[in-house]
Amino acid sequence: MDEPAPARHRPPTIRDVARHAGVSVATVSRVLNDVPVVRTEMRERVRAAIGELGYRPSSTARSLSLGASQAVGVVAPFFTSPSVVERLRGVVERVGARGYDLVLYDVETPAQRVDAFRDFARRARVDGLLVISLAPRAEEFAALRRQNLPVVLVDAQHGDVAHVAIDDVRGGELAAEHLVARGHRRIGFVGDVAANAFGFTSSERRRRGLRVALERAGIVPDTELERFGRHDRAHARALAADLLGRPDPPTAVFAASDTQAIGVLEAAKALRLRVPEDVAVIGFDDIEVASLLELTTVRQPLRQSGVRGAELLLGAIEGGSPPAAPLEPLAVVARGTT
Repeated sequence: MDEPAPARHRPPTIRDVARHAGVSVATVSRVLNDVPVVRTEMRERVRAAIGELGYRPSSTARSLSLGASQAVGVVAPFFTSPSVVERLRGVVERVGARGYDLVLYDVETPAQRVDAFRDFARRARVDGLLVISLAPRAEEFAALRRQNLPVVLVDAQHGDVAHVAIDDVRGGELAAEHLVARGHRRIGFVGDVAANAFGFTSSERRRRGLRVALERAGIVPDTELERFGRHDRAHARALAADLLGRPDPPTAVFAASDTQAIGVLEAAKALRLRVPEDVAVIGFDDIEVASLLELTTVRQPLRQSGVRGAELLLGAIEGGSPPAAPLEPLAVVARGTT
């Protein structure tokens, strides 16, 4: 005779949690949705029951109960780049803890940028939008306002949008001051083209800070020692090879990002230049690989900026007031390349 099929194990439901905790289903729902009217003792009983039963709330049911999608959209350029990945870790840390899903939109082309600001939030049905490193233009901001969606910028600024951003000019000053203190007077720069299709502006502000600090030290900035291109390692390597191959090359190079600084290091190696004896190199960001390469860099709080951006966005979505914690200050991390 055939043996009867084993009974399927049914996952616990919200009613099971209520029965186990000795409370109503409505009380369990309030605890799951962080409604503050539930007494502490009862809230602890519900959480204990959830843990003991291994209950996982349905995101669909929760969305219906809250009248929201329970999802946050993130628009980021080249989101596999190290600095964006670090910021995303901070975003996930906060958003996931509050029960929201994350919907990512990777911007790799100017056309994708247009789609992201015009259509992404509407198509993806998200409760709020976090934009990393892309400052919306006037028409893009108008499109966001028409969607009536909470928006927060990280590593970008716009007068009418909440944002989390560092002082890039000061960061450039710190890099220059570090190099000048080590005796350098011919300091080159490798960064992004100012008028780029993505609207990146941090590189130009960091260059401005470099020039301010040089002038303060009595050094006349030399535009012949500046190179600009796309924001990637290969282009930075080509730019640095041209710069370091001059008859009168700089004795130090400030790269607008660690990714570009790695390209500078590769160019120096190809030209058989010793670092830092023949040319010193300083980057910006302090991504994970920087310590492995002994790269001197200006550290910015990448992950913390993602956390802070997520807190601001969740506050706008839920109507709360996020803690006004300041970002960690920029600082030079001196390593073997200077």
